[in-house]
Amino acid sequence: MRVDYRRAFPDGVEARLGLEQAVHNSALEPALLELVRIRASQINGCAYCLAMHHRDARRRGEHLTRLDVVAAWREATELFTPRERAALAWCEALTELPRTGAPDDEYMAVAFAFTPGEIAALTFAIVAINSWNRLAVGLRTPATSLNGLDLPAPPPVPADPA
Repeated sequence: MRVDYRRAFPDGVEARLGLEQAVHNSALEPALLELVRIRASQINGCAYCLAMHHRDARRRGEHLTRLDVVAAWREATELFTPRERAALAWCEALTELPRTGAPDDEYMAVAFAFTPGEIAALTFAIVAINSWNRLAVGLRTPATSLNGLDLPAPPPVPADPA
């Protein structure tokens, strides 16, 4: 780990946790929020957040097949509701903002499926997970540092036959 940001700047962590609490208190479904967190973390390559949110989703009873295919949700539309698909598309658009520019068609799908308050809460949720991803990836928070993570032992390294 490059810097333990929790210890080095606890006020910043408290601010992030305040945003998380506001999102938690919104009308958005916890399962939808976990899917969004997982998708953003996949795009950003954040092992720590992927481990955390997969664990949290499983604990909430999320079906493992949905978790297995969330990266390919556009191909597995039958597994996701129209509301979840709109949220995942919006998540991708905002997570990859320099490339996408938050296109109008993605926004219109969100506007059809969510109220204005829910759109704001969803957007804040996407902002929050992207900020956590940037902290964890940029400062190299190891996935193994996640409390309560049941990790298997790594497979043995094969001997060099030379």
